[in-house]
Amino acid sequence: MADAVEEALPRAVALSWGVAERPQRGPKRELSIERIVDTAIQIADDEGLGAVSMSKIATTLGFTTMSLYRYVTSKDDILQLMQDAVCAIPIPPEGEDGQWRDGLRVWAGATIDVMRAHPWFADIPISGMPLMPNNLAVLDWGLRVMKDLPLSDQEKMSTALTLSSYARAFGLVERDVLRAREQTDGPRQNGAAFAAALSELVTDERFPYLAPLVRSGVYSDDEDDQDDYAWGLERILDGIQRYVDARSTGEPIVAAMPRPEPAPHDRAVREAAKARREAESRLREARKREREAIEKARERQAKTEEKAAKAAAKG
Repeated sequence: MADAVEEALPRAVALSWGVAERPQRGPKRELSIERIVDTAIQIADDEGLGAVSMSKIATTLGFTTMSLYRYVTSKDDILQLMQDAVCAIPIPPEGEDGQWRDGLRVWAGATIDVMRAHPWFADIPISGMPLMPNNLAVLDWGLRVMKDLPLSDQEKMSTALTLSSYARAFGLVERDVLRAREQTDGPRQNGAAFAAALSELVTDERFPYLAPLVRSGVYSDDEDDQDDYAWGLERILDGIQRYVDARSTGEPIVAAMPRPEPAPHDRAVREAAKARREAESRLREARKREREAIEKARERQAKTEEKAAKAAAKG
């Protein structure tokens, strides 16, 4: 039975479950899957995921690169095992879940915590549904929180996907912004000078709804009192709450709408889009010239009125 399970699973998944055949342990301080993965995680934490390679791991451990292939078939195996290893997070006991909103709030936050501890986490592509034990333990925790909700199995899975995707996306943005702040030598995108410069470019004519926010100072990377992650999460939970309440009362539920049809990748469509962009560019230039003409007209009018006032004073 174990052989059949191993053959049915990718090598990394079989290793994570402990059902893959492993080499016999050699002398003291011999290699092991655990040491390989721990070393790879440390390299990624210190230098980024791009620094992780079979040769780098082997050199760090004091072995040859070929020796690693006794344990894994490729670097991809290591990446998948790294991703699962950092998901070995403490899961609260079942009695501590509280209300489902509280439980899902903590559950979604676990993704943010993992990404803050290991910024490379989201750089490993998602290849499908979770298959490794630590990933599945986290998913099982989220489903436990939802166990009493009047949702179908598919709806619970969709809820978990929505929340985890939101946390992952927000964590990725947060990571990239922090990296940019640490690496840039230039001015940050905030402050009065930045807002004044941007307001000259983001005009009411071109960006009628964004321009007021730029002038107010909201559109900058200044830290403010609002936690954007928490705000967005609560709105998602509000939506789930509304859906759950409708399920409980038997209220009609709006069916999921199909995705909008994408624009065809057609030469005529591309040419039309190009013509639209060119027309918008000409319109922006015309509006700019109009503003300049108005400003000059006002200046001329002011000068005329000033001369008239001086003439009247002399008379």
